Amino acid sequence: MTLSGVYVPLITPFDGDGAVAFPTLEALAHEVLDAGAAGIVALGTTAEPTSLSAAERRGVVDVIARVCREHSARLLVGASTVEAVRELRGRSDVTAALSLVPPFLRPGEAGVIAHFTALAAASPVPLVIYHVPYRTGQDLPADAIRRLAGIPGVAGIKYSVGGIGADTVELLADPPADFAVLGGDDVFISPLLALGAQGGILASAHVATARYVELADAWHADAAARARTLGHRLALLSGALFAEPNPTVIKAVLHAQGRIPSAAVRLPLLPAGSASVRAALRHVETMSGLAPQRH
Repeated sequence: MTLSGVYVPLITPFDGDGAVAFPTLEALAHEVLDAGAAGIVALGTTAEPTSLSAAERRGVVDVIARVCREHSARLLVGASTVEAVRELRGRSDVTAALSLVPPFLRPGEAGVIAHFTALAAASPVPLVIYHVPYRTGQDLPADAIRRLAGIPGVAGIKYSVGGIGADTVELLADPPADFAVLGGDDVFISPLLALGAQGGILASAHVATARYVELADAWHADAAARARTLGHRLALLSGALFAEPNPTVIKAVLHAQGRIPSAAVRLPLLPAGSASVRAALRHVETMSGLAPQRH
């Protein structure tokens, strides 16, 4: 299994009464796939999964799985425990589980590798490891990621280290075979693609989906001049969309565009401030005026 391209970790839209707006969720899934996304992540952190009931989580996966099946698109599902991955049994539409490096405990490299060895053995689908050290507290150098890549059942990594450092360059200079490196820091996706990442899991791609797809295609086609121009614009857009805790600004933009019925989020998140929303909408307008190119 080779994972590449742009994956959108879908928000969970809520209606005016605070319930999950399942028809809107279905429409959003169709929109991003119609715009060229390679697949969707259900129940990623952008979806506010810890605020959803078990029934809501099942409903979200059911809806997105149906849309992905209709588009022959890949579906990743957020699942970071043995219990969560076992719930994916019988879901033939699920391509992989997106599984977070254990947060807070900081078990060390050996503990992380032991954890994913056990999780992969229990999982009915391959794992994509979510590495976000500024949230989990656990650093993983390039050598540790190569060891993770060698675990049977591990297909790739959502790589969100907060920048481009020596370990990033080392990893992408000699990436493990049959192992996808998908950028997860939206602002840095262009340089990651330039260094050789196969794609990205990008919350910003709710907005201007086709532009993020074009960016990935441009770098993969060695169209560096176009990719640099587009990457600079999209980095500014991503910065604006992440000016407040994710997905608050993204939801507010989608609501302003009339694509979701409410910008509501559930606690502990609070709605984005109006200044952040206005700034993000200005960048969206700028992107809409940039002519697309095909390669």
